[in-house]
Amino acid sequence: MLARPSDVPRELSTAPSVRPRPADNGAMTDADTRGPGRFLTLADTAELLNISARQAYALVNSGELPAIRIGRSGAWRIERSVLDGYIAAKYEEARRAARWRQAEFADVADLFEPVADG
Repeated sequence: MLARPSDVPRELSTAPSVRPRPADNGAMTDADTRGPGRFLTLADTAELLNISARQAYALVNSGELPAIRIGRSGAWRIERSVLDGYIAAKYEEARRAARWRQAEFADVADLFEPVADG
């Protein structure tokens, strides 16, 4: 039997799986948010929304953020397109609320303007 020197690297039968790591403080690119897979875990969703996992669970549990349970353990999964729609709806909700607040006070200035005699 021949002994193999320990300094000679062994060849693997399969290539090791290497996942690219996003930059820690860099701007998020489309590749970072569109990683492999169609579904996100609650932890992934929480990270993307910059909230806690508990808050993400509360959104799912209340039905505000639609999700499905997968597997025996019943782990929640959120489809990327559903999360994108949820974010878009929140932007629209904020836009409408801002417009409503502006509209509430739009006529206030008219009350204090001097009336022109005609």
